[in-house]
Amino acid sequence: MPERTWTPLAVLDWTTRRFAEAGIASARLDAQVLLAHVLRCDRVALYTAFDKPLAAGELAAYRGLIRRRLAGEPVAYLVGEREFWSVPLAVTPDVLVPRPDTETLVQVALDLVDARVGGRGARADAEVRIADIGTGSGAVAIALARELPRASVVATDVSDAALAVAARNVDRHGVGGRVSLARGDLTAALPAGDAFDLIVANLPYIPTAELAQLPADVRREPRLALDGGADGLAVIARLVAAAPAHLAAGGAIALEHAADQAGAVAAHLAGAGFRDVATHRDLARHPRVTSGARG
Repeated sequence: MPERTWTPLAVLDWTTRRFAEAGIASARLDAQVLLAHVLRCDRVALYTAFDKPLAAGELAAYRGLIRRRLAGEPVAYLVGEREFWSVPLAVTPDVLVPRPDTETLVQVALDLVDARVGGRGARADAEVRIADIGTGSGAVAIALARELPRASVVATDVSDAALAVAARNVDRHGVGGRVSLARGDLTAALPAGDAFDLIVANLPYIPTAELAQLPADVRREPRLALDGGADGLAVIARLVAAAPAHLAAGGAIALEHAADQAGAVAAHLAGAGFRDVATHRDLARHPRVTSGARG
């Protein structure tokens, strides 16, 4: 970045060009989010004060973030936060960055609850029990707890570091009385003998051989949250096999997966005795979540 007087508009234009040259798809948005973080304002304010020069410290901080973004660090890690289901969540390199695609998992889960309790109108009084397996930042568990005020959620993860991030988010959004966190591998962390109405999971589903080809910023995310084994379905298959023993009669499971894995996930569910197996598309119309009911 050459020496000159830098206003928000000028620095955004320069950074957008630099990010685009580096192949960053969301170049303008990334530039805005990072500058808003440095200036402690929202993105709209960047344009209402577009001609006010940045102070030396602000410019230095922004330059540092630009260098780190160009080196492949995800924007969410740089600012320490990502919005999911319209609420801000703390994120660190210990957890997967919540993505809009995963909001499809939340919506499918809500639809399954509605079907179980008699429609959306009964949702507010639904005393359902939900298990969120592999919770990471707690994004899905918190979204469901906010939408279902009488539900109880057990959110599990194998990573202590991830659970520490989830705990921050649970406290931040005031759902600690209904979201409990537990450490363990898949269903091993669930209370013995408990039967859940719904199990949801966004587990690792990238085939191991494809990890090296992921974008640089995705490769910065925890391998534990990405690596799904040789076919990408190793962890999902283990959960499908274990899930029926933890579901109440008529209980359901909903699983996020890659767009090209829908048929394989459906086959795993059918093979484990699940009925009413269905695949649901995300906003881009890609097959994203497959669900089934306990047989």
